[in-house]
Amino acid sequence: MSSTPPDVATRGTRGVEPAVASGAPVEADLGWALGVVFRQYAKAAAVTLEGVPGGPRGYQVLATTSAEGPKRQLDLAAQLGVDRTVMTYLLDDLEKAGLVQRRPDPADRRARLIAPTDDGRETLCDLERRLRATEDQMLGILDESERTSFRMLLQRLAMKANAVDPLHNACTLAEADDPANT
Repeated sequence: MSSTPPDVATRGTRGVEPAVASGAPVEADLGWALGVVFRQYAKAAAVTLEGVPGGPRGYQVLATTSAEGPKRQLDLAAQLGVDRTVMTYLLDDLEKAGLVQRRPDPADRRARLIAPTDDGRETLCDLERRLRATEDQMLGILDESERTSFRMLLQRLAMKANAVDPLHNACTLAEADDPANT
C-alpha cells in the first residue's frame, strides 16, 4: 500500500501551484523541494566522488586550484569554508594520493601554494565527466533550455545568499548545528 495520496502521484512533473492558505501540498514548499533535490544530488555525488581523498572537499580543492591556479593554503581554506586544521589534513591526504603538491610561495617563504599535479588534473577531468553524467541523470526531466535556466537561477540565488550570509567556516557551522553542543 502506498502512502502517497493519488492526487500527488498524478500531479505530473511540471510542479504544483502553491495554495494561498494553509493546507498547501508539501510539494509546493520551497524548502521541501530544495531538500529533496539536495539529498538526491548529495547521494549521487558521494558515489561519484568515492575514492577521492576528502570526497566533495577534495574535489573542490582540485577544481579550485585547477581553475584559478595555485593558491595559498590558508586562502584556499577560507575560500572553501574549511577550517585550516581540517584543510591541512585534507591536503596531506590529497598529496599522499599524488593529486596536489605544496610549493613554497615565492612572495612568502612561510606560506605554501597548493597546485594540482598532472594526476590531479586527470582525476579532475574524470570526476567532472562523471558529475556531469550524474547531473544529466538528475536533470533529465528538464529540456535543455529548462536546465540552462534552472542552473542560472540557482546560481543567482546561491550567489545572493552567500553575499548576504557567507559561509566562512563549514566546521563551525556544523558544530553550531550539532545537538550535542546544546
